[in-house]
Amino acid sequence: MDVVVAGQGYVGLTLAVRAAEVGHRVLGYDVDLHRINQLTAGESYVEDVTSTQLRAVLDTGAYSATADAAALAGYDIAVITVPTPLRDGVPDLSYIETCARTLGAHLRPGAAVVLESTTYPGTTEELLLPILEETSGLKAGDFLAGFSPERIAPGNKKRWSFDGTPKLVSGIDAKSLDTIKGFYAGIFRTTVPVSGTKVAELAKLIENTFRFVNISMINELATLAAALGVDIWEAIDAAATKPFGFTRFTPGPGVGGHCLPVDPMFLSWKAQEELGVPFRFAELAADVNRQMPDYVVRRLAEALDKRGRPVSGSRILLLGLTYKINATDLRESPSARVAELLISLGADVRGADPNIPDGDDTKLNVPLVDANAEEMTASDAVVLLMDHARFDLAMIEKHAPYVFDCRNRLSGPNVETL
Repeated sequence: MDVVVAGQGYVGLTLAVRAAEVGHRVLGYDVDLHRINQLTAGESYVEDVTSTQLRAVLDTGAYSATADAAALAGYDIAVITVPTPLRDGVPDLSYIETCARTLGAHLRPGAAVVLESTTYPGTTEELLLPILEETSGLKAGDFLAGFSPERIAPGNKKRWSFDGTPKLVSGIDAKSLDTIKGFYAGIFRTTVPVSGTKVAELAKLIENTFRFVNISMINELATLAAALGVDIWEAIDAAATKPFGFTRFTPGPGVGGHCLPVDPMFLSWKAQEELGVPFRFAELAADVNRQMPDYVVRRLAEALDKRGRPVSGSRILLLGLTYKINATDLRESPSARVAELLISLGADVRGADPNIPDGDDTKLNVPLVDANAEEMTASDAVVLLMDHARFDLAMIEKHAPYVFDCRNRLSGPNVETL
């Protein structure tokens, strides 16, 4: 099949390369010329796709990348994997709208368009289809469409591979579902069809809201446990011995990334707009998690004060700036808020993260340094925000005069845990 994957970020590029590997002719489309130039040169910027993999599909001609919309003509199936951010609490679907118009201009009878971008229930039917009909001059049914949510976990290949993760699929009608299921069945080991696009859209929000709410609960418990003088980490370990009815979640400095802080708010917005009711769990979870960076800074300030040092003028090293362990993504990372607060209090703040790609440090408001013994020794306090595998934990324990450990990975008289 001739496949277009619109959006070549970590979701789109991973799908495009895998589709090319299984035999499709894939065109990766993105409006970012710098990104297209990197891909054409065989340089992957996504941790789940190696440059070797990328060059292999480029060399066979199975995959190519373009920013030219005219090159999209003639596709059999197009997949939309563009961002869906929140703007002041309101879903911004402009990327979907623009992409739908671009694809609609080349849509022909029998071709399919699949939305993978996370959004609120009803987007496929209420937004995507009308744009495709308007720009193509066709009617739904003449062309095929559906929704299939992405389930990529960047940096987490140990338990679930990309193609080993069950893939939800849906269509606007039986023929759409059959075609879309057939396409994904050649890429994923398991496909799970559902009755309609709204079900698939809601399922994605349920998955992420489940994690979001439970993380917020354990974060709030961590603050309460500290005040009560109870070791939250030991209590979690104890609770996790129950073999049923419990899922282990651990606290941290907040949540980040494109999903958890964003996706539940799509449902919250939809419930308020359409039903006039709040989605209280999501809103409360968001409030708790927003306050975690402030809590981290407050605990750090208290610890420094006990050591006779004010935050102002202290040299503080933040370790692990991405939103997730072993990932490269800085989007919505709580590290930015922690740094911002410490800087506002007059601290000399530096950051260390070996996973951040060259050039992405421009998104940070702190200078990047190496996580070496010299930096540890020179710091008044070290904050372990994300425990990447590339960090030398024993070296940190040995050389840092004081560590505030948000991940419960360090031990010793100089270490205090969240």
